[in-house]
Amino acid sequence: MIDSGNTTWLLVSAALVMLMTPGLAFFYGGMSRAKSVLNMMLMSFASIAIVSVLWVLVGHSLTYAEGPGALNHFIGGFDYVGLTSLIGEIEPAADDGSGGYPLLVDAGFQMMFAVITVALISGAIADRAKFGAWLIFVPVWALLAYFPVAHWVWGGGWFELIGIGDAGVIDFAGGTAVHINAGAAALALTVVLGRRKGFGVESMRPHNLPFVLLGAALLWFGWFGFNAGSAYAADATAALALVNTQVATAAAIIAWMLVEKLRYGKASALGFASGAVAGLVAITPAAADVTPMGAIAVGLVSGALCAYAISWKFKFKYDDALDVVGVHLVGGVIGSLMIGLVAASAANGADGLLYGGGIDLLVVQLIAVVATIVYSFVVTWVIAKIIDLVMGFRIPEEVETNGLDHELHAESAYAFEELDELEGAVSSPTPPGGETASSQAKA
Repeated sequence: MIDSGNTTWLLVSAALVMLMTPGLAFFYGGMSRAKSVLNMMLMSFASIAIVSVLWVLVGHSLTYAEGPGALNHFIGGFDYVGLTSLIGEIEPAADDGSGGYPLLVDAGFQMMFAVITVALISGAIADRAKFGAWLIFVPVWALLAYFPVAHWVWGGGWFELIGIGDAGVIDFAGGTAVHINAGAAALALTVVLGRRKGFGVESMRPHNLPFVLLGAALLWFGWFGFNAGSAYAADATAALALVNTQVATAAAIIAWMLVEKLRYGKASALGFASGAVAGLVAITPAAADVTPMGAIAVGLVSGALCAYAISWKFKFKYDDALDVVGVHLVGGVIGSLMIGLVAASAANGADGLLYGGGIDLLVVQLIAVVATIVYSFVVTWVIAKIIDLVMGFRIPEEVETNGLDHELHAESAYAFEELDELEGAVSSPTPPGGETASSQAKA
């Protein structure tokens, strides 16, 4: 029997998570330079189109179906290819009568996770990637990196086999599968594509901070579906995840802006937005396993450390253009590991080290984190290297200089030339005699 309340919440949550990718497009677009903003936004929107179709074809099946024999713990099988077999199928109700949602709702909900995970990577390679190469990278990376890791976490993969004592891996809504996976992939791409022309020398400040704030707001709003929706029910777990998401994000903003004030003397709008995303990332794996006080701790630690982590690119000379590594990789690691410290049985049945639970949970979390980083980095590096050898992944220098919007898409986000001409016509109107005001002055 279908539980209409739970089904409605999952439908709403899926819509909220879908909104996150356009929000990401605004967030990344605002952080980009004016001459490449459309290209940056299109990389996110293209991910929506490609991954959505791929998810129906094989993605959901490779993530959630039982895999073939010995490969089952690494990758799923083909039972759900095309999703036709899920039409009309209902998730069995739990012992308390809850549950009972159509399995196709779950497929749609998880589709949105796959979409935004791939889109997250694009920010690291802003201003220098061929759009055609990105369109090839998206489905290949989803097939070889996202679907396997998502299977490890949620589909009966080998993460379920990791256990020390009573401790098993905890990843409520995607700290490993989404954020660490995307962040490690972003780092690998920066290695393959190299640094932007002028990196560390020229100013590459965000061109539109209102876009950045709008994008952060849309991400924050959508994240309630991302985290609270992962309860798969309109219940107490969803309520805890929602509250934890809010307070962790708020705490991360406070910590990030304090770090900015201490380091630079001023707090910034970009810092506010980046701190919000850092908090959202970090609380994702822990949203249902810490108390609200624990969520505040997760937010404070992630906001402070990510604020420092974004400057590592200058020290180690990798060009993470829009701080995907510093926010998503580092934030995902912090959130996943802090479960081992501040998880509480008062939340969801497990105690971390600081609650007397011992070190076992922290160790299994560390194993999952390291495995995800290594696998995602290596697979991404190989994919990117092959694409680079076959068709070239990086744009020519003159295209980078002129701007990707004009050179790759024959468009411009801002009609500067037309505005200049219009302003000139308004400031120098033609008088009745046909001569301009300037020519009369010369006469």
